[in-house]
Amino acid sequence: MSVHGWIILDKPVGMGSTQGVAAVKRNLREAGFNMKLKGGIKVGHGGTLDPLASGILPIAVGEATKITGRMLDASKIYDFTITFGAETDTLDLEGQVIATSDVLPGATEVAGVLPQFTGPIEQVPPAYSALMIDGVRAYDRARAGEVVDMPTRAVTIYTLDLLDADAGCVTLRAFVSKGTYIRSLARDIALALGTRGHVTMLRRIKAGPFGLDQAISLDKLNEVGKGARLEHILLPLEAGLVDIPALPLSPEAARAVRQGRVLTGQPHSDGLYLASLGATPVALMVVDGGSARVERGFNFSDVAE
Repeated sequence: MSVHGWIILDKPVGMGSTQGVAAVKRNLREAGFNMKLKGGIKVGHGGTLDPLASGILPIAVGEATKITGRMLDASKIYDFTITFGAETDTLDLEGQVIATSDVLPGATEVAGVLPQFTGPIEQVPPAYSALMIDGVRAYDRARAGEVVDMPTRAVTIYTLDLLDADAGCVTLRAFVSKGTYIRSLARDIALALGTRGHVTMLRRIKAGPFGLDQAISLDKLNEVGKGARLEHILLPLEAGLVDIPALPLSPEAARAVRQGRVLTGQPHSDGLYLASLGATPVALMVVDGGSARVERGFNFSDVAE
């Protein structure tokens, strides 16, 4: 039996993204699915989430692994706590303190600087990040004791809201574009307030179209390996493509698309479409000037035409 779709894991603190993928593979294997390297079910995640962070980790299964890149490009929403008074080299709880300050701003002061960080901004990513610098991961250079010169990048903070404030810390919610580092955002907010700070809580509550209402706990995932029905937790492939309009296909057109042929005479506006035969996704297709070409084909080999 082929399996295609999404498992949205509410990743606990302490688990890495690759460990989340491994947990899905283990449970599918224990449930009797073919997980061999050749010919088995493929599994991958749609965007890294640090071990110290919790929340939405989209895990793609089967043909959904072909569109994990869309999750990397998707906007995301995070809740995070900044604790003031100290900055660490990793900008979170894991690192060593490299600077301190006695300034502990309150809710009013924090609210006053948030507009500076809303909209298009420039930020310097953390030295402890997976970005490649001259072919080497930045965190590998940092761990080796190098002073890493991180290039500035343009990102967009769509909204930034104050959720809570306590003695020496604040909790914020940020709706951000791809490539945004919350740890860098926390550092820069603290600096704008004349102090130092680091992230002490980070939770991703939305990634692309996926929210916490669709997520399952690790315990719920582990029930699959003990005999629970996979369809109770598996979302369809198209759940990751809800922002893409449909392009219905006839059986003849579906066969042509599966052969990689261009469909002409399409009445649809230019853009990206999800072409389907009934309820079965066939391909992502780009319509340009009335012609539709395949951008990414799907192989649901267990579905008859």
